[in-house]
Amino acid sequence: MTHSYPVEVLHLLVSPEHAYFGRPREGAADVETHDLDAVEVVAGKGIRGDRFFGKAAHMDAAITFLAVEAWEAVAHDLGLAAVPDPLLARRNVVVRGVELDPLRGHDFDLVTAAGSVTVHGGRPAAPCAWMDRMVADGAHAALRGRGGLRCTPLTDGRIARGPGVLHSPVELDPARAGEAVRRRTPLP
Repeated sequence: MTHSYPVEVLHLLVSPEHAYFGRPREGAADVETHDLDAVEVVAGKGIRGDRFFGKAAHMDAAITFLAVEAWEAVAHDLGLAAVPDPLLARRNVVVRGVELDPLRGHDFDLVTAAGSVTVHGGRPAAPCAWMDRMVADGAHAALRGRGGLRCTPLTDGRIARGPGVLHSPVELDPARAGEAVRRRTPLP
C-alpha cells in the first residue's frame, strides 16, 4: 500500500564545497551556495553541482532532507525570536509537511512540478557542532534527532521548489515532523 502526503519544497540547496569541515578557529568557510528553483538528480550520484555529487564515500547520503518543522521546534525550544534560516543546516531539500524518520530503510518518491525522483531513506543526518556557532547556543543539542535524513537517489529526475506529493510505503504523521527522534538502536 502506498501512502501519499502533500508537501511543500521550500529550499533546494546546492553547494560545490563544504562550509563546516574543519576550520573551527577561522569559522565557517565562505563558499558558494545556491538556493535553486529546481535541481537535477542523478541516480547513484546525487544532485548535479553539489559537493556530494558522485563521491563514493557519500553515495548513501548523496541527498539530504530536512523538515522545516524541526527548525521551528528548535526556535521554540531555545526561545529564539525568529526561526533560523534552515539553509544553515546545509541540507539539500528542505520540506514542510513530512515526518522523515519513518522513511529510514524505505524507498519513497517525491513528485514536484519538475518531475519525480525515487530515493532510499538511509541514516539520520545528525547535526554538527557548528550549529551552536551558526544558529545559537544550544542548537546542536536541540537539533539531535531532528537533523534530517540522508538518502540515496535511485532514479534520475528533477525536484522543483513548491508544492509536491511524497509517496511512502509506510504511514507517516506530518504532525510529528518537528519532533526529536531518539533511538538506542538503529533500524535494520
